[in-house]
Amino acid sequence: MIGVFDSGVGGLSVLREIWAQLPDESTLYFADTAHCPYGSRSAEEICDLAVRITDFLVQRGAQVVVVACNTASAAALHHLRERFSVPIVGMEPAVKPAAERTRVGKVGVMATPVTFQGELFARLLERYANGVEVLTQVCPGLVQQVEAGKLDDPETDRLLRLYLEPMVEAGVDSLVLGCTHYPFLREAIARIVGPHVDIIDPAPAVARQTARVLEQHGLRAVERGPALRLFYTSGDPRAFEDIAGRLLGVPVHAEGIGNRESRG
Repeated sequence: MIGVFDSGVGGLSVLREIWAQLPDESTLYFADTAHCPYGSRSAEEICDLAVRITDFLVQRGAQVVVVACNTASAAALHHLRERFSVPIVGMEPAVKPAAERTRVGKVGVMATPVTFQGELFARLLERYANGVEVLTQVCPGLVQQVEAGKLDDPETDRLLRLYLEPMVEAGVDSLVLGCTHYPFLREAIARIVGPHVDIIDPAPAVARQTARVLEQHGLRAVERGPALRLFYTSGDPRAFEDIAGRLLGVPVHAEGIGNRESRG
């Protein structure tokens, strides 16, 4: 059983890749929509939420937990790995592939302030961005647009142009989607940045890493049968079901978990 969590629906971009690559594995997804977005919260608060959600997933049978959130990974990944005995798979902005692919030595990264301020991002730059100019852009408002299902919306387009056009004008040719909500805006992003910019979504790589972790720990599903696909949310389950079903393209049934239980 693979546990996956995010502040909201963004982690579904990772979950769909896990489904595609590991169709026989059962999954539990937790959307902490009561506290979304994480990007405006302190690292300490995000870490506390991540611990409580991970505990929730483990109690319900998760043998591997995927932190499908760059912000939560930056704030809590090290602490989660120290605290829990189950393997923890985290997210990081895909600076390495972006630096490898750029032809002009200029890379753009879209993410939250907590992601940029964490040690994880600093280490990525130190290890992989030598000789490469990395332009960072925080994107307030985009997570809320995705959570509301406003993928093709004038306000979403306005925000994307506000954040992307300066990077395009600066000449970036690789763009890292450093938040799991942003892949759901990929078509709109591509229209703005044009075909010469390589858009990098780390979700497929995270799914591959999840597969490797399952193999390393002997946790791959043995019986080939219908996989369980369970959803929980700390917010309104009906609202989550509506947007999650639209994003995943399949019907979704979610169980609402009150704040007290979702916090362990």
